[in-house]
Amino acid sequence: MATSISELHQAHAHMLKTGLFHHPFAASRLITTAITNTNSDTLPYAQSIFTRIQHPNTYIYNTMIRAYANSPTPQLALLIFLQMLYDHRVVPDKYSFTFLLKACSTLRSVEEGRQVHGHVVKTGVGDDVYICNTLIHMYACCGSFEIARSLLDNMPMRDVISWNAMLSAFAEMGLVDWARGLFDEMPDKNLESWNFMISGYVNDGLIDEARGIFDEMPMKNTVSWNAMITGYAHISRFCDVLRFFEAMQHAKVKPDNCTLVNVLSACANLGALSQGKWVHAYIDKNGIDVNGFLATALVDMYSKCGYIEKAFEVFNDTLRKDVSTWNSMITGLSIHGFGEHALQIFYDMVGDGFKPNEVSFVSVLSACSRTGLLNKGREMFDLMVHVYEIQPTIEHYGCMVDLLGRFGLIEEAEEIVKKMPVKEAPAVWESLLGSCRKHGDVVLAERIARRLLELDPQDSAGYVQLSNVHASMGRWYDVMEARRKMRAQGVTKEPGCSMIEVDGIVHEFLAGEGMISFEGNESLLPENMNHQSDTTLTELEL
Repeated sequence: MATSISELHQAHAHMLKTGLFHHPFAASRLITTAITNTNSDTLPYAQSIFTRIQHPNTYIYNTMIRAYANSPTPQLALLIFLQMLYDHRVVPDKYSFTFLLKACSTLRSVEEGRQVHGHVVKTGVGDDVYICNTLIHMYACCGSFEIARSLLDNMPMRDVISWNAMLSAFAEMGLVDWARGLFDEMPDKNLESWNFMISGYVNDGLIDEARGIFDEMPMKNTVSWNAMITGYAHISRFCDVLRFFEAMQHAKVKPDNCTLVNVLSACANLGALSQGKWVHAYIDKNGIDVNGFLATALVDMYSKCGYIEKAFEVFNDTLRKDVSTWNSMITGLSIHGFGEHALQIFYDMVGDGFKPNEVSFVSVLSACSRTGLLNKGREMFDLMVHVYEIQPTIEHYGCMVDLLGRFGLIEEAEEIVKKMPVKEAPAVWESLLGSCRKHGDVVLAERIARRLLELDPQDSAGYVQLSNVHASMGRWYDVMEARRKMRAQGVTKEPGCSMIEVDGIVHEFLAGEGMISFEGNESLLPENMNHQSDTTLTELEL
């Protein structure tokens, strides 16, 4: 089987040369190979093959409908189906309808879904359990809950998958209360039922409720553990990510790439280098390919943990890089102060045929800002806007304001802020205020501080920055006045925080509150795992 677009072209050329292309089975295998290839260019290529087949059979039509139903353009599945209806040599079967209904679910197109339902009844396959389950899911996803429930109640032979069809729709749409009601009503539940509930709660930010479901599960698989680990990662509870990963290892559940990416992200955010190294050793020992998101996560982890040499080694050893991998390396070099090296990686990325995205330019502009590359920063901003036609975001404006502010170009920085399409951008105003403080522009600093307080009177940044500006000028009465207003508003400054890892244990230091160690918080480990809470990842077997 062809594994790359070039091999696919060779197979296609051979079939044309030998005449095999005109054999329906051979042509269908070529299309199937094209749509299952991970290269994003293969679906248009499969479409070009499809249009040149003189008499496509039902299988070929279904293959194309399924491909588009699973693609970013599911509406094209409807067009293929229309073409199929006009082709009198073929008749849609139950697979045609299930793939098509999935496209309707993704598009939330209830009217088209009803028309497909009519074809289902007309062709006499309306009692098929698989089609009924897909219809239930489609109607529920489109908000037609009464029709979905009526189909469920009137099914002659419904199973747990029928219930899951409706449960998964509720979970996907964030209707967790409805999902929980249906979940409690279900006569039987399988592993997917429990996982749908966990995912529903996690996606709604209800991590404690998700944890309650997780603890009640009679059986757990990798998906169950991943849902919880992802949930903790999304709300920045990174220590809980590591605890759950540790418990997952004790439970002898094998992690997948999704698990490892989330755990590496947690290590990066905590500065937990030894845990990150343990995960990398696990990847190497188990022969897991380091490509795509996994390579990006490793580069990001080593960079943020201060090991830029190792990050660069992983980057260079990665055979199949994507844009995110390049971006991660540029960011890593940036935060370590290697601005010119970051620019070189950017140029290498473009030279290798990769198109930089918004994140690429945030990374490279940040590198220019951190290392004081004023002209290069301006050049990159112009390149982004005029060559790649990327609309600047708050992050891009913030980098430019910071860069100009470092050189004392306060007026130019202020002009950029005024031109921003989004006026309520406290982070950018704070950056400009910091520059005013550095260069002693008290008048502009006071104006910006008032602007910050208008945007959010409860944010301490404006008060603190203004107080610091006055203090640097020796205006102590104004310092006291700023602090008095802050107290009057009931605003408190969040304490400074830093983290350090010692012997596999992450310690957090809060200003004025001492040290907090993230080791063995038993209440956060899954049930029946508390006795193992003193173990760190570095003590586990790979």
